[in-house]
Amino acid sequence: MKIKTAMLAAAFALTAGAALADAKAGAQVFKKCGACHTATEATNKVGPSLMGVVGRPVATVPGYTYSPAMKAFAEGGKVWDEATLTTYLADPKGVVKGTKMGFAGLKKPEDVANVIAYLKDPASAK
Repeated sequence: MKIKTAMLAAAFALTAGAALADAKAGAQVFKKCGACHTATEATNKVGPSLMGVVGRPVATVPGYTYSPAMKAFAEGGKVWDEATLTTYLADPKGVVKGTKMGFAGLKKPEDVANVIAYLKDPASAK
């Protein structure tokens, strides 16, 4: 019962956070990611394109060479949904030990929520 309650609380927090998220603010925060990723083009840079990442299976961008750690993380059919992105963006190296991504993560929960809102619909940030 405790696990079910915790899961419901987490789902409520994600839903509430998503409702308050701001794609325009997320576009500003995403500038930290822009040296290695793009969210508006299907072009890989140092990191894979993040265009359409929300809802996409992990480690599936064509033409990008993923680390063994990210490939292992993807096993079992993981998808970049809001919950997975929330955890990953806060601590990439903690979630995927051995990832080649050098970014330490976004420390503010509102930055994470805003970046996810931006990734869901980059055009809405204009």
